[in-house]
This record gives sequence, C-alpha cells and structure tokens, in this order.
Amino acid sequence: MNMSMTQPVSSPSHPVVRSLRVCRLGTALTGTVAVPGDKSISHRALMFSALAEGETRIVGLLEGEDVLRTAQAMRALGARITRENDGRWHVHGCGLGALHEPADVLDMGNSGTAARLLSGLLASHGIMSVMTGDASLRRRPMKRVMDPLAATGATFLAREGGRLPLAIKGSATPAPLTYRLPVASAQVKSAVLLAGLNAQGQTQVEEPVPTRDHTENMLRHFGAHVTVEETPEGGRIVRLEGKPRLIARDVTVPGDPSSAAFVLVAALLVPGSDVVMTNVGLNPLRTGLFTTLREMGARLDVTNERTEGGEPVGDLRVQASSLQAVDVPADRAASMIDEYPILAVAAAYATGISRFRGVEELRVKESDRLASTVALLEKNGVRTKVDGNDLIIYGTQGAIPGGGVVETHMDHRLAMSASVLGLVAENPVDIDDTAFIDTSFPGYFALFNNLGAGFAAV
Repeated sequence: MNMSMTQPVSSPSHPVVRSLRVCRLGTALTGTVAVPGDKSISHRALMFSALAEGETRIVGLLEGEDVLRTAQAMRALGARITRENDGRWHVHGCGLGALHEPADVLDMGNSGTAARLLSGLLASHGIMSVMTGDASLRRRPMKRVMDPLAATGATFLAREGGRLPLAIKGSATPAPLTYRLPVASAQVKSAVLLAGLNAQGQTQVEEPVPTRDHTENMLRHFGAHVTVEETPEGGRIVRLEGKPRLIARDVTVPGDPSSAAFVLVAALLVPGSDVVMTNVGLNPLRTGLFTTLREMGARLDVTNERTEGGEPVGDLRVQASSLQAVDVPADRAASMIDEYPILAVAAAYATGISRFRGVEELRVKESDRLASTVALLEKNGVRTKVDGNDLIIYGTQGAIPGGGVVETHMDHRLAMSASVLGLVAENPVDIDDTAFIDTSFPGYFALFNNLGAGFAAV
C-alpha cells in the first residue's frame, strides 16, 4: 500500500481529521479518468439558474462540499433545487429580484467563492441575511467585496478586518456600480457584476489583468447583455446592462482544470506514466498552468477540442517528462492562481531554479498559501526563497528528500499537492489532514487508485 491513514478523529474546528502518510510510488500511473466538474462554473450555474425564470438542468455539477453549500444557500433564498438519481440537477429559479429572505444563517463552509459571489446577490436584494463559514473561511478577508458593494446602498456588518460572520442588509433599489479592481480577482469582479443584475442601468468593472470570465460567459448563456472591451494597458472593461430577463438554459459543466492539475503533475513526475483526462475545461483564462508546464518540457497534448455551454473543452493526454526550471511572469498569475502549490511541487522536482513572479494573491487564499507552500517544500528538504512577491524554488533534479510533516491549515489544495509530492519523494511524507480535499475534489483518492497510485481506502 502506498498510503496509510489514521482513523478519523473529531476536532472542535471541523468534524473529522484524516491524516495520512504517502510513500514513493514504484509503478507508473496509467489509464483514462474524468476529473470532477469545474468548481467555479458549478457555483455560478446554481446561482444564475436560481435567478432565472423556468427550470435549468445541470449536467456534471461538482458535488464537492463547497458547491453543495451554494446549493443549500440558494434553496434557503427560494430556489427549488433537486438532484436526480442520474446525477443531473434541476433548478427552478425565482426570477431576478425575487430572492426570499433566508430563515437562518447561511453557512458557506470553506468556500470563499460562494461567500464573495453571494455577497453581490444579497447586496442587491431588499432582504436581511447573515453569512458564516468554517474556521478557515472566517479568517479570509471579505472587505475587498464589502467596500465596492456598499456603494449599491447595501449595509454590511462584519468582524474586525471584514471577516465572517457577515450581516448584509441589501438594497431594494441598488445603484449600478462603476469599479476598478485594485488587484486582479475574478471573485470581486463577479460580486460586482452580480449586484448589477438587479440594478437599473449599466454596471462597469475594469480589471487590470484579465481574470477567469465564467461569470461573463454564463450570464450571456442565461440572456444577460454583457460586453467586454480590452484596454490599451492589457486589462479589460466589462459592462453589464441591469435588469435583464434571465431565462433558464441547460448547463453542462466541464471538468475542472484546477482539479486536473494534480493528476497532470503526478503523471509528469511519476516515471513511465501515461494518463488521459476527458472533458477538461480549456478556458484560456484558466490554463496558465498548462502553458507553464509546456515551457518546462511537459509532454501534454490536447485532443477532441470542442465548445460546450459557451466554454471550450477537450481531452488531455500527459506523459512522464523531464522538467526544467521556469520563470513564470506575474501577468500569468490570474490564469493559474489556484495551481501554484502543485506547480511548486513540479518545480521542486525539476532541474534548475524556478521563479514565480507576483504571487501576493496567494496570501489571502484558504490559508496563507504562499507561506504554506514554502513550508510544504522546506519541510521536505526543498530549498525556497520569498523575494518580495516572488517565490523562488531550487529544483532537486528528481530527488526531493521528503520525510517531513505537512500542515495543511484546512486548505484542500495544500493537501492534494502534498499527496503528489509524497508519490515521488525519497522518504515518506506525512500530511496532518486530508479531510478538506472533499470540498473541491470528491473521490480524489479513488480516482488516483484507478490510475495505480495504491492509496489505502479512505
């Protein structure tokens, strides 16, 4: 067996702790798998269909804890949401402007995306609501959405530093916003656009660097009028006409490229591996990691490219490769912000010194993901350096020492990155908790086992 796992134990911060030990894998990863549905698109599909008139059918919805929290919240706000035995989801929307005041607190669990996007909807409806989350989410800053959304006329009350729990008294007549993002953030952009749906007039968001555009794509899919203008500086101005009539439209959710990243890097690093992943989302604002890995020498091919529900998708074939160090420009960060921890593992295994530029946004993820990624590598014998907002990683030429204990800080992506590192490290890697992997990648260990990873049953 490649992994041993402790018996789950209760904890005051969350109900179950699952620690694990991962040992170096002696065989190749091979086979064809489908990764779970895209988390970003799944959140939006539930929210937008709840605002639409009629019934939306959703295929491929990610059934991780984060997305299920969004489903629960939209039910509390008046949408009728059911799951059929065949895995299809049906959403009967309330219609724009018709969300109900929830009877209880909305618990968003570990999901920063759900909390921030939902803030935009709640700010622009004349209802009172309170949001909370788990210990990790309650540490994450909400001020970045509260500040622009307050200009709609909504009132926000939060803990010091703009942290959850958060009470929102929405405006029945929200003002349209014109806002320039101080930093690239698809979540803040989306929150402002969602607030603009229920505002009379045009809402405008300028982003300095293009970020994932799932909100824009899906709003068009449901009938909203959204335009995008590129700025001379390389940014974008997104404009939304308020009070659109949103009509139910079926949604097919592609496989999540952020989830595919872990399988992809594992297959690149484990000698002899040859893996195919089907139906992966290929939105160009999400595929910075694929570009970066190819620059490192990855054998990564895309086949069967097509468009589904306004999103480009395709199949990925990845084969074990000899990787070289890479210098990742800062303007690529927005297209791969969630993938830096697993890219760090690839860079640690590679030959040469890698530099990831402009990764300051990692400091405000589920954990301080920059500090956590550094600790993940350093505790396993990989030298790193933080230079301002840059992360420097000294590659080991395929000889990661391992032998360390990784603290995941309730961060699912840290846990998955550590498990991949353990597959190729020279000594076993201990991970303090893997329970949070379910928030974004249910069935993670089973999928890897189908490829030959040999993880113990979870």
